[in-house]
Amino acid sequence: MKKKTKFYADLQRNWVLVDAKGQIAGRLATRVALILKGKTKPTYTPNQLCGDKVIIINAKQAVFTGKKLDDKRYDRYSGYPGGIKDIPLKTLNAKNPCKAMYLAVKGMLPKGWLGRRMIRDLKIYPDAEHKQIAQSPKAITV
Repeated sequence: MKKKTKFYADLQRNWVLVDAKGQIAGRLATRVALILKGKTKPTYTPNQLCGDKVIIINAKQAVFTGKKLDDKRYDRYSGYPGGIKDIPLKTLNAKNPCKAMYLAVKGMLPKGWLGRRMIRDLKIYPDAEHKQIAQSPKAITV
């Protein structure tokens, strides 16, 4: 049986700049997850790290539709009895909008070592200023 998987030795990983201003957060997160996985490239390989690195700016201006701000809750557990804490999306987004966007993208990536490696290539900033100017990211619209 012939192997069908193609392996690419020279993977080009670029920097991509995404503006979240006025974008719906869930739709933005799915498109960013596709870029991180590498599914937007013809050299996509499911078991390799081949996606681009993504910078999200203006994260606090992303839009949450419906009743998600009131109904959606995030849980944390310390490991101790009675140590479970939950925080609504409205409070989390007011306190740390980067964390809300981070959790949205992280939930759409694969679970395991590859997904943990992909999420390291994501940088999120609440405002328009970012620290990756030296990498000269290419701005795209998603």
